[in-house]
Amino acid sequence: MPVPQTADKPAPSESPYRTHWLYVLCLVGLDYFSTLGYQPSIAFQTAGLLAPAATIVVIAVTLFCACPVYALVASRSPAGQGSMGMLEKLVPGWKGKTLILILLGFAATDFIFTRTFSAADAAVHLLHNPNPGWQKLLDTLWKARDEARPITSHPLWQKVLDLWDKQMVATVLLLLVGYVFWAFFRHGFTRRVIQLAVVVVTVYLFLNAVVISSGLCYLVRHPATLENWYERLLEGDWHLADAPLTGKGMWALAGVCLLLFPKMALGLSGFEMCMVAMPLIRGDEKDLPTRPAGRIHNARLLLLTAALIMGLYLFSSALVTTTLIPAEAFEESTGESGGASNRALAYLAHGGPMANGETANQLNPLFALPFGTVYDISTIVILTLAGAAVTIGLRDLVPPYLQRLGMELRWAQAIGAILYVFNLIKLMVTVVFHADVGAQRGAYATSVLMLMASASVAAVIDRRRTAGVRIPWIYGSIALVFLITTGAIVATKPAGFLIGLFSVAAILVLSMISRVIRTTELRFQGFEFVDDQSRFLWESLVYLEFPILVPHRPGGRSLISKENEIRTRHRLTPDLPIVFVEAHLGDPSEFYQLPQLDVQQEDGRFTIRITRCTSIAHAIAAAALELSKCSTPPEIHFGWSDERPFVANLNFIVFGLGNIPWMVRELIRKAEVRPERQPRVIIG
Repeated sequence: MPVPQTADKPAPSESPYRTHWLYVLCLVGLDYFSTLGYQPSIAFQTAGLLAPAATIVVIAVTLFCACPVYALVASRSPAGQGSMGMLEKLVPGWKGKTLILILLGFAATDFIFTRTFSAADAAVHLLHNPNPGWQKLLDTLWKARDEARPITSHPLWQKVLDLWDKQMVATVLLLLVGYVFWAFFRHGFTRRVIQLAVVVVTVYLFLNAVVISSGLCYLVRHPATLENWYERLLEGDWHLADAPLTGKGMWALAGVCLLLFPKMALGLSGFEMCMVAMPLIRGDEKDLPTRPAGRIHNARLLLLTAALIMGLYLFSSALVTTTLIPAEAFEESTGESGGASNRALAYLAHGGPMANGETANQLNPLFALPFGTVYDISTIVILTLAGAAVTIGLRDLVPPYLQRLGMELRWAQAIGAILYVFNLIKLMVTVVFHADVGAQRGAYATSVLMLMASASVAAVIDRRRTAGVRIPWIYGSIALVFLITTGAIVATKPAGFLIGLFSVAAILVLSMISRVIRTTELRFQGFEFVDDQSRFLWESLVYLEFPILVPHRPGGRSLISKENEIRTRHRLTPDLPIVFVEAHLGDPSEFYQLPQLDVQQEDGRFTIRITRCTSIAHAIAAAALELSKCSTPPEIHFGWSDERPFVANLNFIVFGLGNIPWMVRELIRKAEVRPERQPRVIIG
C-alpha cells in the first residue's frame, strides 16, 4: 500500500459522464455523418461516373480495415487514448514518448482540419442557398468590406480586403460560432452536449434519407437512367480526365477505383473520432476498471453500427448524385440552385436541374426552396458542431498526455493555453487555404490517414507482443493498406504532411522546454513497499533521530568498504547510524514517480533499495524529505563526481542520472521552504 500522496501529484481527472452507446453514436456522428455534406460531390469530382464504384472501396476499407483495427484499439485502451495509449505501453522509454508526441501532433492536425474543413463546407451551404431574403442579409454583411476600402489606398490594405471574400468571411464567422459552442461546453461532454448531438444528427440523417430515398425511388421508376450509366462504365466513358488507367470492362473499372482510393479517403473522416468518445459509453455493472468488458463490447457495436450506417448513406448518395446531377453542376456553385460543388445533396433538395432535363422536384414535390433551406440549415448546424465537438475531444486527449509527462507548464495547463493555440492555428489554416474546401482536401485526408496508419501499426505491434504472433498477416495487411494510401496522398498533396510536421515540431519543442523548466519539481506521488517488513522498517527509520543517509551506487563496492570510507572521509563517529540508499533507475522518460521501497537490516545496518525511479536525485530527495517529517532532518553525504557540468546536467534531464548532489539540494530547497526542516546535503 502506498503512503499518503503528496500535493505534487497532478489533479485526478473527474469521472466522465456515461450513457448508452447509441447516444454516443450521435456524438460521433457530428463528425462522421457530417461527411455527407461534401463527400458525394468530392466522389464525383474525383472519380467521375465511377463515384459509386469507388465509394464501395471506401466502404470496404472502413468495414474490413478500420473496424477491426479500432475494435482492437478499443479493447487495449478503453480510457479513450486510442493508438497512442497502446504505443505508450508497447514502446517504453523516450522512444515511446517521442512517438506519442509525434502522433499528438498529427492528431492535433486532424482536429484542426476537421474544424476548418467543416466550417468551410458549411460556408458553401450558407452562401449558395438561393433564398432571396437569405442572400439579401448576406449582402448587407458583405458591404462592410467595401466600406473599409477608402480607409487607405495602400496596396497591402487592399490585398487584405481582397483576401476576405464571401467564402472567407462566412467561414470565419462559423468558426467563431463554433468557439462560442466550445466555450459553453468547454468542461467536456455532458448530458446537454449528448442531447444536442442526438437531435442534430437525427434530423440531419432523416433529411438526407428523404433526399436519397426519393432519388432511389426515381431510379427504380426510370431504370433506363441506371442502364445508361452502367453501359458508359463498361465502355470506359467515365467522365474522368486524368484517369490512372484506361480500358474497358470490369477489370479496368476495378483497377481505377482502387487507384483512386487515396483521393476518396475523406469518406473515412470522422471514424477515427470514435476512440475519443469511448469513455462516454456505459458498460456493465460487472466491468472491471482495468478491463471494462461491457464498455469494450458496446464500443465495438458503436464502431460497426457507425460504419454500416455511413456505408449505406455514402453508396446511395453517390449513386443518386452521380446518375441524376449533370456533370457541369459539380464544377460550379452558382446558378438557380447554387450548383452541386461541395453540396450535391443540397442541390437536389433545392430542386435543381437534373441530367435528363427535368428538375429534382420530380424526385419529390417537397424539393424546392423551403425544403432546401431547411436542409441547408441542418447541414450548416452539423458541420459547425462537428468542429466544436472535435475541440472538446482535443481537450480531453492532448493536455492529459502533456500534463502527465511534465511537458506543459502549470500556468498554461490552468488556463488551457494549448486549446487557444489550436484555435489560433485554425484561423491561420483558414487564411492560408483561403477557406477553400477543395484546397484543404488533401491536407485533411493526410491527417486522417496518418492516425489510421498509426492505429494499424499499433495493432501489428500489439499482436506480435501480446499474442505471440510472429507475423500478424491480417493486421499487417491492413497496416500496409493504410501506409500505402498515406504515402500516396503525401506524395501528391504534401501540404497536410508539412502542416502535421509543423505541429509535431511545435509540440516537441514546447514540450521539451517545459520538461527542462520543471526538472526541479519534486514530482513525488508517494512510496509503495515490497512487503510488510519493509513498511515496518521504514516506519522505524522515520522516528530514528539524526540518521545519516549515504547514497550507494548499486553494484559498486561492498557496504562495509563504503561505510569505512564514509566514516573516515566525513569524520563520522561509530555511534552515528548510517542508512544506505540504493536507487535503481526505472523509466526516466516518465515525469511523476511512485517508487517502490525494499528496506532491509543486516548486521545492524539499514539499506533502502528504491526501484521504479524516474530520476535518482528525485528518489533520494523524496526519501530524505519523508524521513524528516517526524524527526530531525537527516544529513545526506555524497562524494565528489568527476562528471563535467554540462554532461551532468544533460544526463539528469534525459536519463535522470547526472549531477545528483546539486539536484538533490535544489529539490529539497524547493519542496521544503523552512530551512530548519531541510535535510542537509554534504559533499566530501
